[in-house]
Amino acid sequence: MELDTITAISTAMGEGAIAIIRISGNDAIQISDKIYRGKKHLKDVESHTINYGHIVDPETKEKIEEVMVSVLLSPKTFTREDMVEINCHGGIVSVNRILQLVLKEGARLAEPGEFTKRAFLNGRIDLSQAEGVMDLIRAKTDRAMNVAMSQIEGKLSKRIQRLRQALLETVAHVEVNIDYPEYDAEEMTLEILKEKATFVKNDIDKLLQTAQQGKILREGLSTVIIGRPNVGKSSLLNNLVHDNKAIVTEIAGTTRDVIEEYVNVRGVPLRLLDTAGIRETEDLVEKIGVERSRKVVLEAELVLLVLNFNEALTDSDEELFKISEGRDRIIVINKTDLPEKIDIDKVKNLAGNDPIITTSLLKDEGVDELEEAIKLLFFQGELESNDLTYVSNSRHIALLNEALRAINEALQAIEAGMPVDMIQIDITKTWDLLGEVIGDSVHESLIDQLFSQFCLGK
Repeated sequence: MELDTITAISTAMGEGAIAIIRISGNDAIQISDKIYRGKKHLKDVESHTINYGHIVDPETKEKIEEVMVSVLLSPKTFTREDMVEINCHGGIVSVNRILQLVLKEGARLAEPGEFTKRAFLNGRIDLSQAEGVMDLIRAKTDRAMNVAMSQIEGKLSKRIQRLRQALLETVAHVEVNIDYPEYDAEEMTLEILKEKATFVKNDIDKLLQTAQQGKILREGLSTVIIGRPNVGKSSLLNNLVHDNKAIVTEIAGTTRDVIEEYVNVRGVPLRLLDTAGIRETEDLVEKIGVERSRKVVLEAELVLLVLNFNEALTDSDEELFKISEGRDRIIVINKTDLPEKIDIDKVKNLAGNDPIITTSLLKDEGVDELEEAIKLLFFQGELESNDLTYVSNSRHIALLNEALRAINEALQAIEAGMPVDMIQIDITKTWDLLGEVIGDSVHESLIDQLFSQFCLGK
């Protein structure tokens, strides 16, 4: 454990009402006292108080800033170390001058995520809770925020710890039977082993059932809008974003590249991609855009295929159905304010079971129905993020899948009548994998990698 004192700016850089410089470590109070002037020295104030004063350069005696300083004494702090938070006016120059003084008096500039890393290393939170902190910062919808808060509060951790405890008791029981047969302990039969392993398997299954929804809430649903030129793709993007992000004209081929925007649709975060109209073209720039459009279709999780109500289906339209086949897809028939020329029956035949929504984006008609179709496609009914433990992190999902395979192998070994000590190997492996989720059995290099993705000052 490194016990040096660290510091960083914890608020976003730029102009604002308030900025915060955070300091954590054994010398946090002592360092702060060297540059703070108020009614009392910070070492003499009570913990969890905020104190008015000024930051002064110890060498020149120049007043740098008017501040409010929070003093937080260990162990009741985020890092479980002594902490000081200097609240000053938000501005690049003043904030940096205070930071430089803190560094000059002996603190070290914190690495990205180091405050949260210390909270983990000091036992205040586990690894899944630490990752929940980052998820909360990056949340793009209320539902994503609720899932992240649930993870920070330890709902996933408690669920995992309960499973690990059940496995640990099972392994301990097996060990007693093997090493101390003379003791009057209940014999660990294959039937008891099967009951314990089935309980763990079923609970991991339940967690993984939330994985798709949780991952979408955390990372956003990669959604691509495709269609021939001038069918209303950019208008659809603008309607969903509620802003004029894409240029809309009657000239075919206006969009030359893939435009990306994040949008909240009924609590579902979409990473929305408006593509160049897919068609044969001699224009070099447009041709590059068309190729990029084809590529993003293959990577998308949801395809919004836009057709023109006022034109008959073309070979290009049918090609788009083929390109997007096998993907979650919603068919959007736009321009219903114009006379009908499209063959709706043929569209239904090509769409199969895919939802078909009719819109007039010019008149803002049909967008509500489209948003509802997107929500129902991925979240059948309402998403109750407060009542369920959602697994949203790719690392957690991968580890839970590995744990599920290990416990299934244990169950197969039980069915085959294998010796109890052989079955114990798979049970112990499951216990280890679940431990990696919450950080009880995880390599130091992985911890460094995870926390390096955090903001500086968090």
